[in-house]
Amino acid sequence: MTYQNLIVAIGERIATLTVNRPDKLNALNDATIGELGAAIDELRARPDVAGIILTGAGRAFVAGADIGELASQAPEAARARALRGQAIFRRFETSPKPVIAAVNGFALGGGCELALACHVRIASEAAKFGQPEVKLGLIPGYGGTQRLPRLVGRGRALQLLLTGEIIDAAEGFRLGLVNRVVAAGELAGAARAMMAQMLANGPLALAACIDVTGRGLDMTLDDGLALEALHFGDLAGTSDMTEGTRAFLEKRPPQFTGV
Repeated sequence: MTYQNLIVAIGERIATLTVNRPDKLNALNDATIGELGAAIDELRARPDVAGIILTGAGRAFVAGADIGELASQAPEAARARALRGQAIFRRFETSPKPVIAAVNGFALGGGCELALACHVRIASEAAKFGQPEVKLGLIPGYGGTQRLPRLVGRGRALQLLLTGEIIDAAEGFRLGLVNRVVAAGELAGAARAMMAQMLANGPLALAACIDVTGRGLDMTLDDGLALEALHFGDLAGTSDMTEGTRAFLEKRPPQFTGV
């Protein structure tokens, strides 16, 4: 598929998805949100893609929503915009294929929310994070009020949400918002290296980890443990489990097939 505001590059089973509106700091207008939805659906379905790296062109990851579109919205249109964005970001979060956000610069508002919807966040030292919607008389609409406290805790999340402050990558790492911070020139390589480490493992096991962890957060501990046991049992009947355990005993790298 051809995109106007995104660049998709695929190699070695890894898709790199780049938001490409550098003159607008990759702001998420309605068209770009729609393209993100189409792109994640395409990449989840492609058999030649096992993992996805999401990043931005220029000096921003995504600097937020397109304020020009927000300024004129009526309540019903605003609710519809939030629901549409939430549904699209949810497809990143529930992807059975790992999604890494390679945050190269500003990740503010909707950009921070997009990074939060990814499974892992690697940040350049130049990256900045924040949910400044309160400065516009708004709140986050694409999941920030829900994912941020789940990631960093209620108190720290409310501090960021209520002040609208912008933090650097080092503070994001300290809070648990960021998994790793690297030099700007090392970001792409670090993201690919981590993805390659993930993709050396069984794809069915990766998908199960994503599913159990995501759904288990909203369950009681007992229900989450039951879900874990269910997946553990299901995986025991796969060729990947047979190959993985055999390779370990034979002291060789496994050759997983995803079945």
